[in-house]
Amino acid sequence: MAQTNHSMVSFFIITGISDVPKLQVPIFLLVLLIYFFTLGGNLTILLLVCLDRQLHTPMYFFLGNLSLLDMSCTTISLHKLLLSFISGDNTISHLACITQVYEFTSLTTDELLLLTAMSYDRYVAICNPLQYPMVMRNRVCLILAFACWVLGFVELSPYLVLLLDISCYSSNIINHFFCDIVPVMTLSCSDISVLKIVIFTEGILVLSLTPFMLTFISYVFIIATILRIRSSIGRRKAFYTCSSHLTIVVLLYISLYCQYLRPISKDMLASSKLFSLINTAAVPILNPLIYSLKNKDVKSALKRLINSNSIN
Repeated sequence: MAQTNHSMVSFFIITGISDVPKLQVPIFLLVLLIYFFTLGGNLTILLLVCLDRQLHTPMYFFLGNLSLLDMSCTTISLHKLLLSFISGDNTISHLACITQVYEFTSLTTDELLLLTAMSYDRYVAICNPLQYPMVMRNRVCLILAFACWVLGFVELSPYLVLLLDISCYSSNIINHFFCDIVPVMTLSCSDISVLKIVIFTEGILVLSLTPFMLTFISYVFIIATILRIRSSIGRRKAFYTCSSHLTIVVLLYISLYCQYLRPISKDMLASSKLFSLINTAAVPILNPLIYSLKNKDVKSALKRLINSNSIN
């Protein structure tokens, strides 16, 4: 039975994507298919980057990290939904729920930071090609990737503390398919003004707007440099090297804007599930598709891997 006595709860009930009985099996199969495709596609990209020497470049190093982030983010957000379909248990403990919020928001922030690092890599490659080998050295790439992974978890640690400090909930029913920060906040009957201030100042201004502005500035210089190239073939080749990354950036920021920057209300939680699905399922599955279908290096690496395995 749902707890609605305006007190601390020991567990939450995840409503899932839909409560229509006839849709449960189709939804489960669709989510499972998306999850397997996401894991399979990103794992393929990661293995190719690790195994193929010709992909041992900064761009593909960051792409491998992006694939690892996508697999982690999708697993954290969808694993409870899939388990609840199988076991019939759609409850999650309070601590596990808050931990899921922290992990998901941290990984999402890590992805924004990593995409910013990738835009810087494309900026140097296109705007300063002669200095590229010296600027994007292996050590620099390792430091950038490490900073992206660690910074999200460190910077969002106040979220974890403030969420754990919430002592009162109006209900323990979360109208979502995983524990996300907005659905949890709407259930709170405690004073969460400090949490809202932290989300606005640190989450939106620092960890979201700053990566967006850095990425935007990088592409302003990239596009300006491409337009100055006299050869149409040269312009096409230069734009081709960053079009995949730009596509992912646009899709991710649009889905995050629709998911988190709209007014918070219980009535809007149902519609936010769609944008959450785009962010947690559609974008991660599009990453390997966009990079593999549009990238000759990745397709060539895949052919070499298949041919080497067939010969052996």
